[in-house]
Amino acid sequence: MVAFHASALDGVARNEALPAALLLRLLAFDGGGYGPPRQAVERAGLPEPAVAVILAHPDPRTRVGLAMSARAEPAQRARLVDDPSPKVRAALAYGPEWPAPRTTVAPLPDGVCARLLDDADPSVREALLDSPYLTASFVASLAAHRDPAARLRAARAWRTLSPDARSALLADPDAPVRRAAALAECHRDARLTATLLRDPESAAEALRRGLLHRADAERYVAERTHLTALAGNPSLPADLVERLAADPDEAVRLAVSVRPELGETRRMSIDFTVHAHARGDVEWVRDGLADPGVLRRAATSAHPLLRRTAALSPHLPPDLLRLLARTEDPSVENLLGIHHPDVPEEVLMRVYGRLGNSFSAWMAETHPRFPREGLARRYADHPDGAHRRLAVRDPAATPALIERLSHDPEVWTRQAAAADPRLPLPRLREALHVPELASSAGTNPALPEEDMTAVLTRAGVPA
Repeated sequence: MVAFHASALDGVARNEALPAALLLRLLAFDGGGYGPPRQAVERAGLPEPAVAVILAHPDPRTRVGLAMSARAEPAQRARLVDDPSPKVRAALAYGPEWPAPRTTVAPLPDGVCARLLDDADPSVREALLDSPYLTASFVASLAAHRDPAARLRAARAWRTLSPDARSALLADPDAPVRRAAALAECHRDARLTATLLRDPESAAEALRRGLLHRADAERYVAERTHLTALAGNPSLPADLVERLAADPDEAVRLAVSVRPELGETRRMSIDFTVHAHARGDVEWVRDGLADPGVLRRAATSAHPLLRRTAALSPHLPPDLLRLLARTEDPSVENLLGIHHPDVPEEVLMRVYGRLGNSFSAWMAETHPRFPREGLARRYADHPDGAHRRLAVRDPAATPALIERLSHDPEVWTRQAAAADPRLPLPRLREALHVPELASSAGTNPALPEEDMTAVLTRAGVPA
C-alpha cells in the first residue's frame, strides 16, 4: 500500500461525511493483518451495523479499539465483556487510555465492572482496578470485596465510604489495605499517625497529613527528616511552622508558604522561589476548586502557586477570572485556556501566539471561545505560518484564500486548508495525492463519495 494512500485512508476514516456503506466496507478491512484504521473504529455515533462488524472482527486489535474508544457508548463497549481475548477484556476494563482533552468518558455500568472484576484473567482484574472511569458507587462497593487489591482501591476513595466500611478497612487482614485506610484517616487520629510513622513505607505521607503529637513533630524537625512533607502538615504547631519558614532548604520554605492558615502578608514575607514553569498543585486549593471562598483566597493571593492552582477551576466567578487573566503569568493563562469555559479571547490568543504548536496552544485554539471572525484579515499574510493557519478558521475566508493557503510554505497551514470544505474541488482532489496533505484532504467533508470510494479502492480495501 503506497504511504499516501494509507494517509488518505486514515483521513477518510475520520471524515464526518463518510457514507454508512463505505464505513462498513472500511471496518471489514483486514489492513494487511493490522485491521481497519483505528480512526474508523473510534468514530462517534457508530451505527448498530458498524458495531456488529467490529464485534465480529477476527483481529482482536480492532475490538480493542472499540473497547478503548472514548466516543463509543458504554452499552456498545460493554458488549465486549465476554470477548474471547483477555487483551480485549483488559482494554474494556481500563477504558480509554488517552481521551481527548475536554472529553467526558461515560463509565461502564456497575454490573459490567463487577463481571470484569471476577474475570478469570488477572490482567483484566488489574486493568479494572487501575481504571480512572469507575463510578463512585462501584468503588465504594469494593470495600467488602474478597480481593485485597479491590479493597485497596476502595480505601483510596475514603470520602465515598460509609463509617462501617471505613472501620472494616482500618482492621483489614491485609497490611497494604490497612496502611491505605490509616493514611486516609490519620488526619484526625494521632494514634494512627504515630503507628504510621513507625512504618518506613508510610512515614513521609503520615508526616504530610497526619494529626501529630508535638514530640513527634519536634523530633522530625530536629532530625531534618521529611521536612518538606512536614512543612505542609495542617497540625504542625505554629512555632514549628515559623521555624521551618526560615529553614535553609528552599523547598521547605516554599512548602510553608502555601499553608492555608497564613495571612497574605505573612505568606509573602517568606523567602521562597517559584519556578516559571512550576504547575500549581496546592492541595487545599485543589480540594476547594468548587468552593467560592477558597477560590477567592487563592486567586487574589500574590503567591504564584495559589493563583495557578485556582486557574485549574472551571468554577471561577467572572471577577476572579478577569483578575487571573490580568496576572501576566503565562502558566496561569495556559491553565485558564485548558480549564475555564469562559476564558477571555485575548488570553487564548496570547497562549496561542506564545506557544505555537504546543499542547497548550492546541487547547487554546480548540477552545469554544477561540475567535474566528476577522482572522483572515489579520493573519492571512502573517510572517509566521502558525498564525497564517488561523486564517482558515475565519468563516469569511474565501475559497481563493483557502486554496492559496493550501500551497503555504508551512505544512500545518497547508494541512488546515486541505481539510476545509471551501477548498475548491480540483485542489482538494490534487491534495489527496500529496503525501503530507492526503490525510487532511481525506477528512474534508466536501470530498465527494466517489473520491472516498476511490481512496478505499486504491488502498486495497475490498468492495
